[in-house]
Amino acid sequence: MRGLAGKAILVTGSSIGIGYAMAERLVAEGAKVLVHGRDQAEVDAAVAKLGAATVGATGDLIEPATAHALVDATVKAFGRIDGLVNNAGIYPRGAIGTTTAAFFDHVFAINTRAPLLCAEAAIQAFRLQKSGGAIVSVGSINALCGQADLTVYSMSKGALTTMTRNLADALGTERIRVNCLNVGWTFTANEDATQQREGRKPGWEKEVSPIFAPTGRLMQPEEIAAHTAFWLSEDSAPVTGQIYEAEQFPLIGRSRAQMS
Repeated sequence: MRGLAGKAILVTGSSIGIGYAMAERLVAEGAKVLVHGRDQAEVDAAVAKLGAATVGATGDLIEPATAHALVDATVKAFGRIDGLVNNAGIYPRGAIGTTTAAFFDHVFAINTRAPLLCAEAAIQAFRLQKSGGAIVSVGSINALCGQADLTVYSMSKGALTTMTRNLADALGTERIRVNCLNVGWTFTANEDATQQREGRKPGWEKEVSPIFAPTGRLMQPEEIAAHTAFWLSEDSAPVTGQIYEAEQFPLIGRSRAQMS
């Protein structure tokens, strides 16, 4: 155990996928988790599987009020909040030259504005408790550049890295730690559906080039969940303001030609 026993943690977008794996790992380490999603049936199913240490809440993060509502729900359910995971996000494709203001605003509202509002709501609660806290935001390696059809998504995740450093610098003396996981290519049901929509055949994840999967496979949600638990726990204290690249190859100075 890493000192997560009894901690109350809000994980946005945790009814399915990587977020669900995070909730599952945190519960296994003794934490209490507010499971969030937009679909009531998915949230109910997740809570039923995860057990009594969890409660569920629904809400669309496109709505600014949802951030405070989720933090309030966590405090109401568990009497406090000790950690926040900004996991919820979207990654719609968009070709360069076709970006609209509405598309841009929609992506940034969910991927950038919502994490900030959730963080600020959690910070207010941490301050009332006077016991510090931990925030982990889920970014992406696309924040470093990104592929051509993910320009706006990549920008939104790049903004999370600045948010992380800014908040960490401001809140260190209050023992509120803020870190970010820039996550690499991970296999989930949603990613499987996306890739098949784009023309890949079922089972594509078993034939990914070693350029992108040197170990012979994509990363799995439970592996990202393990990193999340570490950054929420006292095992990573007092480190804050870090952008941790959860990828299976180095992102700087790499020669892809050597792997082709």
